[in-house]
Amino acid sequence: MKTVRICLWSGPRNISTAMMRSFENRADCEVWDEPFYGYYLDRTGLNHPGREAVLELWPTDPKKIAARCAGSAPDGSPLFFQKHMCQHMLDGVDLTWTARCRHIFLIRDPADVAASFNATMGEVRPEDLGAVRQHALYEVIAANTGKQWPVIEGADVLADPRGMLTALCDALNIPFDEAMLTWPEGRRASDGPWAPHWYSRVEASTGFEAPAPSGHPRPDTLKGVIEACLPAYQALRAHKLSAA
Repeated sequence: MKTVRICLWSGPRNISTAMMRSFENRADCEVWDEPFYGYYLDRTGLNHPGREAVLELWPTDPKKIAARCAGSAPDGSPLFFQKHMCQHMLDGVDLTWTARCRHIFLIRDPADVAASFNATMGEVRPEDLGAVRQHALYEVIAANTGKQWPVIEGADVLADPRGMLTALCDALNIPFDEAMLTWPEGRRASDGPWAPHWYSRVEASTGFEAPAPSGHPRPDTLKGVIEACLPAYQALRAHKLSAA
């Protein structure tokens, strides 16, 4: 059976894990949570929560990771959804494998991302948010595949899950499935080993929640980070998908 590989490209503090839940709730789909996270932590030396568990349990060889991303779903499902963090794709990583996949670019206002990341980690650099890298990936993948792939804004999905997911599935040339709108609460075996540190909210969810204003403060120290990320976000936002 031919495998349709779907790569979601996101930065942190977005609805990427909810999107993974949505796709995983389809009977025809398997998921892989942040395939390159182990590689990223290994190469950068960053001390993220759960670092030791990630390095123990997640692959760190980018060539082997890429081969798996471009391969079949582990249990042979027709759809193989992969949640990728753009900042994990360090300079020099081979991206030719992306030509064998279909792609989604999930964006969020960098002011909201920076505030949320700062509240969790206490320090933010532009590269932590992945926006500049996301725009670069969009252009590289468009060149690799000869196609401009759908860009979706997290807030739009939260405001109209059915409409946005219907439009997204159409753009990916796969059928929409009602099962994508809700899912059972709780942790998944497919969640990365960092889940205890980051996934409490999505573990309590059973579907996409209505959008709400960010309650995180935005100290002046974030201004430079936001300004560095804003042009890339705006460039991608110009391509964003509308609800069906």
